[in-house]
Amino acid sequence: MVWRGTLFDQTYGALLDPAGLYRADDELLQDPSLKGLNLLMAFTGFADAGHVVRQISGELLDSPSVRPVAVFDADQLLDYRSRRPHLTFAEDHLQDYAPPRLALYVLEDPLGTPFLFLAGFEPDLQWERFARAVVGLVEQLDVNLVTWVHAIPMPVPHTRPVGVTVHGNRPELIEGISVWRPTVEFPAAIGHVLELKLIAAKRNVAGYVIHVPHYVADAEYPQAAVAGMEYLGAAANLMLPSDRLREVARDVARQIAEQMEASEDVQQVVRNLEERYDQHSENTVRRSLLADENDELPSAESLGAAVEAYLAQELLSQDDDDAESGEEPDAGSDAEDGTAGRGHLPGGA
Repeated sequence: MVWRGTLFDQTYGALLDPAGLYRADDELLQDPSLKGLNLLMAFTGFADAGHVVRQISGELLDSPSVRPVAVFDADQLLDYRSRRPHLTFAEDHLQDYAPPRLALYVLEDPLGTPFLFLAGFEPDLQWERFARAVVGLVEQLDVNLVTWVHAIPMPVPHTRPVGVTVHGNRPELIEGISVWRPTVEFPAAIGHVLELKLIAAKRNVAGYVIHVPHYVADAEYPQAAVAGMEYLGAAANLMLPSDRLREVARDVARQIAEQMEASEDVQQVVRNLEERYDQHSENTVRRSLLADENDELPSAESLGAAVEAYLAQELLSQDDDDAESGEEPDAGSDAEDGTAGRGHLPGGA
């Protein structure tokens, strides 16, 4: 079938241009400070067990530093009949209509490190065109690393560390982390398609599948959202804000414990899952990169203090090396601008 040069090409050719899918802030796209950043992706609408993606997106987009770089046209990508926006009927009038949104943002973590975030609904339509648009933006901004996250229900107990399966083309971010390494055929999400397209374009990609206990998959499970943010942050050298989610996770853990105490049947189910989990893992489950011996995650303040101490030690070591060699410190070095050592954080990109 030949379309070029026909009425189809003349009438619809412009619509096939992937750039026609979004409105971009040209000033931001040309900003040199946005070049070479890391990009995080999170799409709602597919396999979001424990509402992990929704929780992560909510926390990140709550930042006062959020600025939209490109906003995608929902009317071209969304099937409203299958996913209808919600609103409120208040006695005698309608309110709270929030149009669906899918956008590329730039924001900063609590330490002031900028990064890109592509978040919103998973497109129902025009996946190939959407993928071309995203790859084009990644290339235009010369993104350093693309990481994305989603969550699936798994027959695992909540009493064990949250598991993850990692995939992509960055071996240092994958080896030794995945606790489940199957070969399976499954329905694709848009994140999978983007990962394949980005790898074909020779861009760095890592995807994280968070394992959520199947019996809490339909409710918000903040423990899994915290784990997802931890893996994304470690891969992209970011300190992502998760203190609120950690506090909520403690409340959820108490609620689950109370429900277990009230039901011998629930206790037996969890014990069976624990036995299967322990037999499968055979002590090979990799613990969180940032957790302590009690699997407690540190607060953002603790992480920030640890990073500052690490950078201070790096500066001291460099000064000692310069003194021994008789060389003067380079005024333009990473040590002088405060970025030394960032690439040495766990899972650094």
